[in-house]
Amino acid sequence: MHIRTIIILTGSILLLACGRQSPETPTTTPEPQPTTSVASEQPAAMPRNPSPDGAMVYIISPSNDAEVTSPVNILFGLEGAGIAPAGTDRPNTGHHHLLVDTELVNLNMPVPADEQNIHFGGGQTETIIELSPGQHTLQLVLGDYLHIPHDPPLLSEPVTIMVTE
Repeated sequence: MHIRTIIILTGSILLLACGRQSPETPTTTPEPQPTTSVASEQPAAMPRNPSPDGAMVYIISPSNDAEVTSPVNILFGLEGAGIAPAGTDRPNTGHHHLLVDTELVNLNMPVPADEQNIHFGGGQTETIIELSPGQHTLQLVLGDYLHIPHDPPLLSEPVTIMVTE
């Protein structure tokens, strides 16, 4: 029992001794690091798969300038390429991403996944979405197995719709 107590006391003393700085030891402040603007930092581009010659992606429905009610049924079209689920690396294929009231900012990175960048990684070719009353812009982009747009990108023409109550 005495040996255990001695070991615990010795360990405690060593921890306390290691944790304290002696008065002779100057304290150092880390040197400030140069700051960079987030806008100036660009992530490294990821490799992009080539687009099949003549391929195009488009929105079948609703048509441009259509008046619709919510929920909105959206049909996707694709010619000259195939559909493959996310994670399936096959040449000349991809899956749809629907951009709602936004533009694709960086074609060299995966399409973000949020309320305005909707992923259809299962290979879906239509969706039904809730939209608030008012004007909305829809656009499709085909992404490869990693959600990265092809090179050149396969983007539909934007479709502007008016959602009525």
